[in-house]
Amino acid sequence: MKPAIFLDRDGTINEEVDHLCDPDKLVLIPGAAAAVARLNALGIPVVVVTNQSGIGRGRFSWEDFDSVMDRMAVLLAAEHARVDAIYAAPHHQEGQGEYAVADHPERKPNPGMLVRAADEHGLDLSRSWMVGDKAIDLDAGRRAGCKVALVRTGYGHKVDGSQADLVAADLPAVLEQILAQWP
Repeated sequence: MKPAIFLDRDGTINEEVDHLCDPDKLVLIPGAAAAVARLNALGIPVVVVTNQSGIGRGRFSWEDFDSVMDRMAVLLAAEHARVDAIYAAPHHQEGQGEYAVADHPERKPNPGMLVRAADEHGLDLSRSWMVGDKAIDLDAGRRAGCKVALVRTGYGHKVDGSQADLVAADLPAVLEQILAQWP
């Protein structure tokens, strides 16, 4: 089993857009693609774990989500970067149908997406990192047994960083710190 880097999507890899469902509104945070490319070159798995309550609430579809992720793949590939897996939790207390779940095990701050990714890809959570811009990202990482890092992009400037193992300005800066102590 090998360690991985788990990344929140909105506010961590790309600029925060409330309920991002239009691929044309996807803008990568400067340096994010190059930082992911560095992880790829080192053979470190990169896994996106993202809450997507807009799907559960009926604000946009899985097809819209896939279109945004396809656009992200194109933007990352332009800098020789890629993500190895993507997990999304559409559940929310205000969701519709099967997604109307207040505390689903996969919705962050619960660790379900990370645990499932570890099971499906043979990842060692105890040696992995969760990087995000919200307290729920840090909570999910901790509950999964990962080290956690806070970026100050997105909502990160509003979050108390005292619960994080690392705090940095953005994804490139935090990955530099993580790699300096990589297993």
